[in-house]
Amino acid sequence: MKFQKRFGNRKRTNSKRGLFLVVLLALALYLFFNADKILSRIL
Repeated sequence: MKFQKRFGNRKRTNSKRGLFLVVLLALALYLFFNADKILSRIL
C-alpha cells in the first residue's frame, strides 16, 4: 500500500506540451529529409 500512497495521487503531466514537441520534431525531420526538394522548387 505504500507504493500506491507514493504514486497514486501524482499529478498528470501536461500532454499538450508533449504533443506539441512531437509535432515539432516530426516537422523538423520532414524538412531535414526533404530540404533538397524544397530548395529546388524555390530556386
